[in-house]
Amino acid sequence: MTVERKKILLRLDPVVHDALSRWASDELRSTNSQIEFLLRRALSEAGRLPDGVGRMRPRGRPRKAPEDGTGDDTGQEDEEERADGDASEAD
Repeated sequence: MTVERKKILLRLDPVVHDALSRWASDELRSTNSQIEFLLRRALSEAGRLPDGVGRMRPRGRPRKAPEDGTGDDTGQEDEEERADGDASEAD
């Protein structure tokens, strides 16, 4: 069962939109995904993120599935690799 995502019209100052677009590009996200990421983080920090909210897809392009069919498609390994990479970049 696929839940249809809500669509909204969002009006932004062009300078804010440009800054968001650049930030999203740096994070390998679409501008839309960056906005959702920031809203989720703000809701979480404010203690207002509802229980049962689905996880966002990891950033970047999905990896191609191995042709032999032995790969793990949970994405957990990808997230751990990204976390390691993000930590090393901060040093």
